[in-house]
Amino acid sequence: MSNILIINAHHPYPFAEGKLNASLVQRASEQLQANGHQIRIVEVDKGWDVEQELAHHQWADVILLQTPVNWMGVPWVFKKYMDEVYTAGMGGALCHGDGRTEAAPKANYGAGGTLNGKRYMLSLTFNAPQEAFDDPQEYLFQGKGVDDLLFPMHMNFRFFGMTPLDTFACFDVMKNAQAENDFVRFQQHLDTHLPAA
Repeated sequence: MSNILIINAHHPYPFAEGKLNASLVQRASEQLQANGHQIRIVEVDKGWDVEQELAHHQWADVILLQTPVNWMGVPWVFKKYMDEVYTAGMGGALCHGDGRTEAAPKANYGAGGTLNGKRYMLSLTFNAPQEAFDDPQEYLFQGKGVDDLLFPMHMNFRFFGMTPLDTFACFDVMKNAQAENDFVRFQQHLDTHLPAA
């Protein structure tokens, strides 16, 4: 059995209410609980208590970040959450500063994490079609993949000493949504990476 913290980072916009992200959170919660895992859910848009969030991160064996990709990153409200919660965690709850020491001030930047042995998973929703990625002929991403785009998020979790599980993504969710197929793929993804305890 694992303790799994699910963070819903969605922030509503007039053209994106958050139903898909909420559905993925609900499905993950139900499936993971049925597989014997303990679940806690944080809905960032409803606000947070910094100390409680640090306790959630220390409790969790796995953090599942469910987020839309807005302007090539996470919604602003989750960035604010990171600025407040993750900065407060630098005193040891999440990391010991940036990992450097006075004896070696140029070495080991980012190696001060205290969540070693814990894992994380990114679950993303995109307006972009899947075909926009990993293809050097495509205009915007020029052959880059989803994990290249979300490299800063991966580095945030690595900063805490965590290791990644494979990223999950739903594509083209506004113009060519395939929600039922996405739900099936998501179930399979969770069964593969977070199977029954």
